[in-house]
Amino acid sequence: MEKLLPQNIEAEAGVLGSIIIDPEAIVQVADFLYAEDFYRDAHRTIYETILRLYEQHQPADFITICDELERINKLDDVGGPSYVTSLINQVPTSGNVEYYGRIVERTAILRRLIHAAGEIAAVAYEEGDANIALDKAEQLIFSISQRSARADFSAISELLTDYMNKLEQLHERRGSIVGVPTGFSDLDRMTGGLQRSDLIILAARPAMGKTSLALSLAHNSALKHKQSVAVFSLEMSKEQLVQRLLSMDAGVDQQRLRTGWIEDDEWERIIYS
Repeated sequence: MEKLLPQNIEAEAGVLGSIIIDPEAIVQVADFLYAEDFYRDAHRTIYETILRLYEQHQPADFITICDELERINKLDDVGGPSYVTSLINQVPTSGNVEYYGRIVERTAILRRLIHAAGEIAAVAYEEGDANIALDKAEQLIFSISQRSARADFSAISELLTDYMNKLEQLHERRGSIVGVPTGFSDLDRMTGGLQRSDLIILAARPAMGKTSLALSLAHNSALKHKQSVAVFSLEMSKEQLVQRLLSMDAGVDQQRLRTGWIEDDEWERIIYS
């Protein structure tokens, strides 16, 4: 007996019904829930319509949704106004819309995993090189885990909407550091702090202090501003990195740490660090 693919039609109806009752509820799910996450075609079409209205800054209520569906000749395909009305009756309130959305997202991920498993099995049968087969399998799984980056292209309308929302937040916080503070006030004033997705290159001739500056940025961000920092180095071992950070925080010369010539008062600072 063939098993059905993972899906939850009730949760899908719950998401759509919640949004129709309260158009503002779309804000709670728009960031993580996509139209292709819906199992039923009618639900996928309705959600696409809701997202389109949201991007146009129009409320996605019963009247506007039906009007938009009729305009694109898909109202009958989803079951007509009566089916849209039935979605409203699925939920008494929009309070659980995010919970319903997470259920829909979860079942969609499971369906993608099943599909990927089939592709991986086919690769294993057909590919003679185990390393190549393993790479392809990893790529398939990785593409599922990276859902937020799965689209190669984005509509400019979506990007503008997201940027305008961010710009409003920046305007409200103007004058403050909006990124991760570096601990260097002049640098933070010029950059606003370290920003998400930025690639920052420290370039200089050898022995000019590039690593020391980078570790200072990491040290200040981690200890003074409680941010998580990962350090990768092709030049220094883990022990050398720890030694530098300890020297920086405890105020003890690196040479003294390297040779073990440490005074009693320095031990206290080292332990405290």
